[in-house]
Amino acid sequence: MGLPRITSYPMPDTLPANRVGWIPDPDRAVLLIHDMQNYFVDAYAREVSPIPELIANIIALRARCAELGVPVVYTAQPGAQTLAQRGLLQDFWGDGVPADPRAAQIIDPLRPGGEDITLTKWRYSAFQRTSLDATLADLGRDQLIITGIYAHIGCLMTAAEAFMRDIETFFAADATADFSADHHASAITYAAERCSVVLSTGALLTQLARHRAAAGATPAPG
Repeated sequence: MGLPRITSYPMPDTLPANRVGWIPDPDRAVLLIHDMQNYFVDAYAREVSPIPELIANIIALRARCAELGVPVVYTAQPGAQTLAQRGLLQDFWGDGVPADPRAAQIIDPLRPGGEDITLTKWRYSAFQRTSLDATLADLGRDQLIITGIYAHIGCLMTAAEAFMRDIETFFAADATADFSADHHASAITYAAERCSVVLSTGALLTQLARHRAAAGATPAPG
């Protein structure tokens, strides 16, 4: 029981067709960096795919969001949860994050900044038993850019619940990672077909900048 040891696999380079055409808007979006804690990342060999690409792409998105004033929200599961706190997660995954403080920390390259928001996460979906919904409302935001791990578990469940809360999501295909290439492909396919828009990091960077430039452009005299 517990996390598997995850074998290296390449990031997806072919993305599924999106069912809808939502566009990320810097004035509506929040960047979610989902569960990028040492405990979860340590399931991989960090020096091989998909981890170097995952980290680099999240860093690139975080930098673009900082440029454009897009808020950043992190989720992190607490260590040493009780059986009551774990609930049914215990049956599927065992004890979860241990008491070791390092295990619960966000990995060093992605440590939250002073203005970033960190939410304690308890279930697959980042909305469950957290203030994520209230945080988005307080910020006046109704879009969520989803990055992190694991794509077919927490990332996908968060996208699905966001859809049911009328929050548009953008699933960063190469800024998420999973147990395997097949799990990753399944996650992004479901997201694109049922609840989200799946985009590459490059497309997200371009669309965010383009939307801001278009919004700030002065119409030519008629």
